[in-house]
Amino acid sequence: MNFLRQHKFALLFLGVLVFCSVMVVRQMDWTVSRKERRHVELREAMILLQTGGYTNDANRLYFRLWRDLEKLSDKQLVEDWQRAVVLVDPSLHQPSNTIYQYYWNVRHEMERRADRHIDRARKLAAEEK
Repeated sequence: MNFLRQHKFALLFLGVLVFCSVMVVRQMDWTVSRKERRHVELREAMILLQTGGYTNDANRLYFRLWRDLEKLSDKQLVEDWQRAVVLVDPSLHQPSNTIYQYYWNVRHEMERRADRHIDRARKLAAEEK
């Protein structure tokens, strides 16, 4: 009991510090998951509009998705690619289909990142000599 009286301000400070740290981590996690949900919502809306024949609206969403393509994580890129590949035939050229355009842009972004990962791995291997 005497210990608590002597160190009550330090213990109170540590308690507030832990609480604030937990709240910051939760907020960051919530923000990231909200952005991911928003991206999935936009992607699915574009697919729905394109398949429903609303090509102008689908094009607007396509350009929003295309603009944010570089900011996506590798996991999100793979999910987008997997979602689009089942809806289009990659062997057929379909320039008017926004799903097809998005599929190719995601694929090119994945290839560009793969090249960057390979270059980084080679630099790491060269450092070990």
